[in-house]
Amino acid sequence: MPQLDTSTWFITILSMLLTLYIIMQLKVSKHIYYQNPEPTITKATEHSTPWSTKWTKIYSPLSLPLR
Repeated sequence: MPQLDTSTWFITILSMLLTLYIIMQLKVSKHIYYQNPEPTITKATEHSTPWSTKWTKIYSPLSLPLR
């Protein structure tokens, strides 16, 4: 059986890592960061739902009487 030639793996992996590093640096350097981000004031809207005014009781299975 022929042996797997691993002599070029080191340079292949090294060049791949270098390429990925360069690509990530280019992506980060082109990103626009805002100097002074200001918070925007948002107004909460209240929705009227049919179940918000109704009283409901939730029964836990453990609190039900045994039959």
